[in-house]
Amino acid sequence: MSLAKLLQEQQQRLNGVIDLLRHERTVLAGAHIDGHLLGEIAGRKQALLTKLETSETLRQGVQQRLGYASGAQGARQAAADAGCEHAWLHTLELTREAQRLNALNGKLVELRMEQNTRLLAFIHQAAEKTVYRASGRVAAQSGRINASV
Repeated sequence: MSLAKLLQEQQQRLNGVIDLLRHERTVLAGAHIDGHLLGEIAGRKQALLTKLETSETLRQGVQQRLGYASGAQGARQAAADAGCEHAWLHTLELTREAQRLNALNGKLVELRMEQNTRLLAFIHQAAEKTVYRASGRVAAQSGRINASV
């Protein structure tokens, strides 16, 4: 497979990952989070990332077999010699965009977790300040549990 074709496949997969990351961001930013949908998105992302990793391993192997140095400089030289340096640079841009979106989504998850932790702490604190009477009604505590409850 030619380097140009390989880069084209990587770009398609990266675009797919970017689309999924954007969809994930929308779900994470919504008022109600659909865990099932997030699970589906994560599965589709993982499948694309696995295919992307396979094609990247193949690209690196071809690069080394053709005698180019490993790493970014060798990859750029191989792409330039194959007449597809623009495609290589575009692939790098897509990779940076996917990394940026992934970091943003990670921050959204972190913020949601902090919000949930604060909410649970508030609920726990509120629950400690109330007791139920025999009638089932809530009676506020005043520092100690009332023995007549």
